[in-house]
Amino acid sequence: MKASDVFVNCLENEGVTRIFGVPGEENADFMISLEDSEQIDFILTRHEQGAAFMAEIHGRLTGEPGICLGTLGPGATNLITGVADSNMDCAPMVVLTGQADSKRQHKESHQAMDVVSMFRPVTKWAQSILHPDNIPEVVRKAFKLAVAEKPGACHIELAENIAESDTDTSPIPFQKVRRAVPADKIVDSAFDLIANAKRPIILAGNGTIRKRASVQLRKFVEKTGIGVVSTFMAKGCVDMDSEQCLYTVGLQAKDHATCALDAADVVICLGYDIVEYHPYLWNHDKDHKLIHIDFTPAEVDENYRVDVEVVGDLAHTLWMLNERIDALDVAPKFDVKYQAAARRDMKADLEEYKDDDAVGSIKPQKALWDARQVMGPNDIVLSDVGAHKMWIARHYHSHEPNTCLIPNGFCSMGFALPGAISAAMVYPDRRILAICGDAGFLMNVQDMETAHRHNTNITVMVWEDHAYGLIKWKQENHFGKHTDLDFGNPDFMKLADAFGWQGVYCDKSSELAAALERSFQTEGPSLVVIPIDYRENNLLTARLGNIACSI
Repeated sequence: MKASDVFVNCLENEGVTRIFGVPGEENADFMISLEDSEQIDFILTRHEQGAAFMAEIHGRLTGEPGICLGTLGPGATNLITGVADSNMDCAPMVVLTGQADSKRQHKESHQAMDVVSMFRPVTKWAQSILHPDNIPEVVRKAFKLAVAEKPGACHIELAENIAESDTDTSPIPFQKVRRAVPADKIVDSAFDLIANAKRPIILAGNGTIRKRASVQLRKFVEKTGIGVVSTFMAKGCVDMDSEQCLYTVGLQAKDHATCALDAADVVICLGYDIVEYHPYLWNHDKDHKLIHIDFTPAEVDENYRVDVEVVGDLAHTLWMLNERIDALDVAPKFDVKYQAAARRDMKADLEEYKDDDAVGSIKPQKALWDARQVMGPNDIVLSDVGAHKMWIARHYHSHEPNTCLIPNGFCSMGFALPGAISAAMVYPDRRILAICGDAGFLMNVQDMETAHRHNTNITVMVWEDHAYGLIKWKQENHFGKHTDLDFGNPDFMKLADAFGWQGVYCDKSSELAAALERSFQTEGPSLVVIPIDYRENNLLTARLGNIACSI
C-alpha cells in the first residue's frame, strides 16, 4: 500500500475527523490519499497560522488532538505561532508538515530547512518519518503524547519521497492514555493540612477544566465552603453564581480576589501552572502553606515552596478528598468572611456599569456585561490578546468550563477569529462570540473568507481604538507616556460586506445588547464593531492600586 494511504489510515484509527491547513507540493501525495477518506474533512484555510489556532481550539474543546497541516519551509514557519500557543496552553495538537525529498535535504535546496529542529522547542515531541514502515509507530506515539498530561503539541514530518513509497504496515490499535493516581498516604497529608487550616483557599488553574476535574471540584467546595480563585484559563471550573466563586486573578495588580488570597493561611493549588499567575505576585513573602495538586510535579520556584505535593489524576485526587470529607462525623468549619467580602466587592464592580447609556464610545465593563447577558451558560466566548483581554479576564465570567477561552501562556494575537470558526464546527448549536481588538482581528482577517465559505455561525465583536491598546496601557503605567502605537483601520462595514458577512457598527451603549442578539439570530458570520472607551484602562489601574480589603 502507498505510504500516504497508510498515514491517512493511521489518522482515521486515531479518530481524526477534521484537519485544518494549507497544502503544498511536498504533501500532495498525502492530500490525494486524504481525498478518499470518508471520515476526515479537510478544512482549507487562508493562512497556516489560522489553521493552527483552529486546531488548538478543537483540542481545547474536545480533549482530542486538533490537527493542522502545512507544507515545508514557509508553510511550516507560518504554523509555528499557533503550535507554540497550543503547546504552552496545554491543548492537544498534532501538526503535520511536508518535507523535501530526502535525496536533497542535505544541501541547499528549494524551501528546504530543518523543520523538526524548529518545532522541538515548542512541542512535546517532533519527529520526521525516516522510513515508510515507521508511520504507524510515529503516528501512534504523537497522538499518545499529545493527550498525556500535560497535553500539548506534537509534530510529524513526512517527506515527499517517503509519502509516495510502498509499505505493508497497518495502524497500531488505539489505546486510551491512563493517568496515575496518588497514594493514600500523600492525600492524607494534604487532607490533614486542609482540615486544620483556618482560612484555606483554592487557586484553580488550567488543569481544573480538564478530565472531569470540575465535577469533583464543585462537590469539594460545596462540602467545605472553601472559595475558589481561578486563573484566566480556569474560568468556569466552578459556576460564577456559586457563593464559592471568587472570580479571577492574573492582572498583576491588587484586586478583590487577591484580598482573599492574602488572608489565607493555606493555598490549595489545583491544576495550576505558574505561567498562569506567577507566585511572586501572590506569595511574595512566602507566608502561605502550599498544597500542590496536579497531574505533574510542581515547578521549582523561589516563591512556590510546596508543603505537600500530590501528583496524579486531578479528578481522582479530588474524589479522594471528597471521600475523606464524607467519612468525617463533622465537616470542618472555616473562616470564610474574607472570601465572602471579596465576592461581594467584585460582584459590585461587575454590576457598576450594567445600565450605562453612553453614546459615542462604549465602556469595556458595559460591553462585557451585555455580552454575558446574551450568551447562555454553555455558549463560548473567545478572547484575542490585547487590552480587551485584561477586561475579559476581570469582567467576563463563566458558568461552565471551556466557555471562555483565553490564550494565556504564549499569549498570541490573532487567536480569536480562527478559533471561533473551529469552535462553531465543534459546537454548531452554541453561540460563539469572538472578542478582538482591531489590531488582533486584522492579523488573521483573511480567514473571514473561511468563515463565509463554511457558513459558520459566529459573531466577532471588534473593540476599535486605532492603536495597540495594551502596549499603550502598559507603557503609560511604567513610563508615564507611550510611544507611537496608533494606526489606521479599514471601513469595517465595507470589509464585512466584501467578505459576505453581516456588519453592524454600534456606538450607543443602550443598543449593544440588541445588536449582539440580532447578530446571533442571523445565519452565517457577523461582525459587530464598537468604538471602545479605553480611558477606562488607566482608571482601572488607579482603582486597583488603591483597593482596600474589607470583610
